[in-house]
Amino acid sequence: MTLSLDNAKSIAKVLTESLPYIQRFTGKTIVVKFGGNAMVDEKLHASFARDIVLMKLVGMNPIVVHGGGPQIGSLLQRLNIHSEFVDGMRVTDSQTMDVVEMVLGAAVNKNIVASINNHGGKAIGITGKDGSLIRAKKLKITRKSPELNASEIIDIGHVGEVESINTEVLDVLLNSNFIPVIAPIGVGADGSSYNINADLVAGKIAEVTQAEKLMLLTNVAGLLDKEGNVLTGLSTAQVDGLIADGTIYGGMLPKIDTALSAVKEGVGSSVIVDGRVPHAVLLEIFTDAGVGTLITNKD
Repeated sequence: MTLSLDNAKSIAKVLTESLPYIQRFTGKTIVVKFGGNAMVDEKLHASFARDIVLMKLVGMNPIVVHGGGPQIGSLLQRLNIHSEFVDGMRVTDSQTMDVVEMVLGAAVNKNIVASINNHGGKAIGITGKDGSLIRAKKLKITRKSPELNASEIIDIGHVGEVESINTEVLDVLLNSNFIPVIAPIGVGADGSSYNINADLVAGKIAEVTQAEKLMLLTNVAGLLDKEGNVLTGLSTAQVDGLIADGTIYGGMLPKIDTALSAVKEGVGSSVIVDGRVPHAVLLEIFTDAGVGTLITNKD
C-alpha cells in the first residue's frame, strides 16, 4: 500500500518537526507522572507505554511516577474497608496502608512495567522504600477549630510528604539503561510506610534530578482561564497572578503548586498534560503545539 501525497506530506511534517526536540532532549531527564484516564483505559495505557519506550530509544531519560487512587478505592471497597477523606486525602490507618502497598507497589506498578517491557522497553518497578529512595515524614493537617478558637492537628495516619530523595538509586537505574517506574510510597525514619501524593513525588524527583521537563498527566485539557480556554506558555509570575486572582482554585491548585515549585527550583519546564489524548506524551515532547499548559521561568 502506497501513501497518498497528502498523508506523506503530513507524516514528513511531523517527523521533521520532531527533530529539533529530539536534539534538545537527548540525554536529558524527563519526569512523567502517570495517572488519570490513561491508567485505566487500555488503549491510552498502551500508547503511553509506547511513548515512554520511544523517548528512551532516542536518548532521553524518562522517569515514570504513578498514582493509583481509583484502584486503591476499588480494592478497599471489595474488602469492605471504609475510607474517610480529609481535604481530599484518604485517611490511611495500618490496614489501609497494607492495601495501598499491595495496589501501588505490586498490581499497578507491575502492570505499567509489563506494558513498557511488552512494547520493547526495559522498565524496572520500585517503590520509594527500595534503597530508601523516598524518605518521608508524616503529613500534618491543621484546621481552625471554632470550639477551641485555635488550630487543631488532624491525624490522617500513614499519609506522608517527601523529606528527601536518594538520587543514587535513580542514577544506577538510568545508567544501566533501565526506565524507573516508581510507586509513591515513602519510608520514615522509623521504617514506617507512607502513602504520598504522586504529583508531589514526581515534582520532588524532577527538582533533585534537575530534570529538563516535568509532565503531569491529568483528566483535563490543561489550566483553563475564566472563559474555559486552555492557557499555555505561562511564566511563573503569570501563574502566581492567576492564583492570586482566583482563576486557579480548588483541585487544580495542588497540581499547579507542584508544577510551579519545580520550575522555581530549576526544572526546565513543567506541563499539565491532557492524558485523555492518545500519545499525549509524544505530542507534548515532539511537537510545537503540545497538548496542555506549559509553565516556564521565561517572561
